[in-house]
Order: sequence, then structure tokens, then C-alpha cells
Amino acid sequence: MNVTHPRPRTTRTAALAAALAAVLLAGTACSSKAESGGGGDAADGVKAGPGVSEKHIKLGALTDLTGPYATLGKSIVQAQQMWADETNAAGGICGRQVEIVVKDHGYDVQKAVTAYADISPDVVALPQVIGSPVVAALLDDIERDGMLTFPQAWAASLLGKDAVQVLGTTYDIDMIAAVDFLTRTKKIAKGDTIGHVYFEGDYGANALEGSEWAAEQAGMKVVGQKIKATDTDLTAQVSALSNAGVKAVLISAGPAQTASLAGVAAARGLRVPIVSSAPGYSPQLMKTPAAPALEAMVHVVSAAPAVSSDLPGVKKMVASYTKKYPGEPVDSGVLSGYNAAQLIGADLKKACEGGSLTREAVVKAHRSQKNADTGLGTPQNFTFVTEPASRSTYVLKPAAKAVGGLVGVEDAHEAPGVDAYLAARG
Repeated sequence: MNVTHPRPRTTRTAALAAALAAVLLAGTACSSKAESGGGGDAADGVKAGPGVSEKHIKLGALTDLTGPYATLGKSIVQAQQMWADETNAAGGICGRQVEIVVKDHGYDVQKAVTAYADISPDVVALPQVIGSPVVAALLDDIERDGMLTFPQAWAASLLGKDAVQVLGTTYDIDMIAAVDFLTRTKKIAKGDTIGHVYFEGDYGANALEGSEWAAEQAGMKVVGQKIKATDTDLTAQVSALSNAGVKAVLISAGPAQTASLAGVAAARGLRVPIVSSAPGYSPQLMKTPAAPALEAMVHVVSAAPAVSSDLPGVKKMVASYTKKYPGEPVDSGVLSGYNAAQLIGADLKKACEGGSLTREAVVKAHRSQKNADTGLGTPQNFTFVTEPASRSTYVLKPAAKAVGGLVGVEDAHEAPGVDAYLAARG
């Protein structure tokens, strides 16, 4: 494969999860494993492979419907199923109907490994794998199988694999943008101390890399507070940050931790700006007691726009989703999932045009895309395996009355220093 390498370089009940998976899998029940395809040419002359038959294209989703990101997982699954239904109604891809096989791992790495082993022989690509630790555990298998995979995780450690595509920015780039935002808007200044609460593991570690680098460039220092996904009361962390005299706090964790941080900080008088990585916010937080503190103190950095955006593609997606799933929240997971599905659909179409739907052909088609634009954010360049697909970050703000609970503050832009940072990473 000719790929350019310019520089080297993360709670629902089980019953609800089972019910959701049953609904999403209903459309796949009529198709046997024998039909999934194992190679050779189809009647239309298109070369097939795992997950592809003359009538169907099977995609896989390793998601979290019962763990800490269950709300996100449900949104992504439903958005991707909506895309599949729309695609099939329009005639499918390469004359074939698209099916999505959903497996819930509950954010448990071992369950995810088992689920991957179960579905990998019968799908051509994975438009959804939730969780940096999950993807990290599967990297060798995914690369061995040559299966195009879109993680719903943005750690820089996931870069560098032909078959694995981190969509948008990585956590470190977003944290560089966060420090830039705080500095540029004069919320912090040279000599200040910034707190950073972060999950242990690749997610938090990568985010901390970005914040520490940006702080050093700006003449500031970072006081880190490492936490676990099970830590939902951040009273101790707030006390430590207050004692350190922080002028702002970054958080790279989950929604429960962001809510606790903002709520406790407000209650204890630590009323400083808080900037969260995208996975640390969900609109459901605006229905909790922490909502006033979130609106008053928090911003979110993200590779994707708010779902309340006026972008025509986003507005169309929101209208379709609310019609298909009335009463369901339209959050960032909807946009993320739908965007990933559209991108993988474009890859499949391009591979079909080349006469092959093998995994190798799908990866090759994907890596040839230099300006992939779904209308749901910034264009992306997938030709650089060792670099993020985008370097542009949006700044958003919680808003209880907005669709998706977020509004845009700043449009996507590349923060100063990102080029230098990527070069420094080697």
C-alpha cells in the first residue's frame, strides 16, 4: 500500500442493552455466517472477502451499552443504524444491503477481546469500537486481520496502524487548544498553575502530554490529578487543586467526573475555568444538580461541532435522528457515530469502484482520501498514517436549552504550536 509517512509520530442496565442489541440485530438475523463471504469474485465481478456476499455487506460494532459510556454507545449505535437504513433505502452500497452486527463489551477489555473474536471472521470493517483500552488490546488482531477500524477513542497511541483510523484530532491536540483558549481569552496568564484531572490509561496520559507541553510553552505549570473510571467523587482532587492555587482546571475523564469536579469546585469556592475533553461531557449532565456550575464554569474542546450547529449537514442529521428516535437525546455520540458511518460508506463505495470489497481494498480506499468531508465538521486527511486526520478543534459550552446540551463558542481552528508539538514528538 502506498501511504505517505511524513513523520512518526476512552449506565444502562443489561436488560436495556439486550433489548437495544436485539432491535439492531433484527435486520441481520436472516443472513447466515456462510453468506458473509470468504473470497473470490461475485457475480457482478466485484472481488469479495470476509463480511461481503453478493447481497450483503456486514460491518461490526464493539460498543459499550452497559458500562461508563453506555449513553454514548447507545447514541452511536442508533446513529449508525440510521445511516445503514438510509443507505439501504437508497439501494445500498455496491448493490448490496448493509448490516451492522452489534456487540456490547460494557467497557470490559476481556469481553471486548471475546466479542472481536466472535464477529471478526464475518465483518469487513468496524465503524465503531468504543474505548482507548479496548482498542489498544485489539490493535495486533486488527492489524493482523487488516480490518479498517474507526475507534471511538482519540489517543495518539492508536496512530501508526494502516487499518486503524483515529477520526479528527487526538486528545493531546485538543488539550493544546484548551490551554490556548484559556490563555488567549485571558483566563490564565504566564506564571499560573493549571490543574489537570485525568483518567489513568492512554486517554488521560495522552491528554496530559498535550497540556504539559502547551503549559511549558506558555510559561505555566500543570498539577496533575490521576483518577480511575470508578472515581466519581472528586472532593479530594478539588481540595488538592485548591491548595495548589490553580487558576484553571482541565479534565480528561468521563461525564460523571466532570459533573463532580464542577459541582464540588463551585461549592468549595474554587470558581475557576474548567475545560473538558470531549468524552467528559454529555447533555444528561444538564439534568443533574451540577448543571448551574457546568454552565457557569465549563467549556469543552472537541474535533466535532456542537449538534446545535447551523451546519446544514448537522441540521439534517438532527432532524432525521429525532424523527427516527423520538424522545432520545441528540448528543455528540450521534454526530460522531453518523460521521464515522458516512466515512466508512464512502470507503466502501470507492473500493467497489475499484472492483474489490476485500478488507485490503477497503483500507487502501480509505487511505487514499485526502479531503474527506461529510458536512459534519472539518475535512479530514487519511493519507498520513502516523498523524491525526485533523488538527482543528472546536470550543463548545454547556447550555441546557440547546439541542445536545452544547453551543459553539469558537469554530474549528488549529491552535498555535500544534505543528511544533507534532514535530517535537518525533
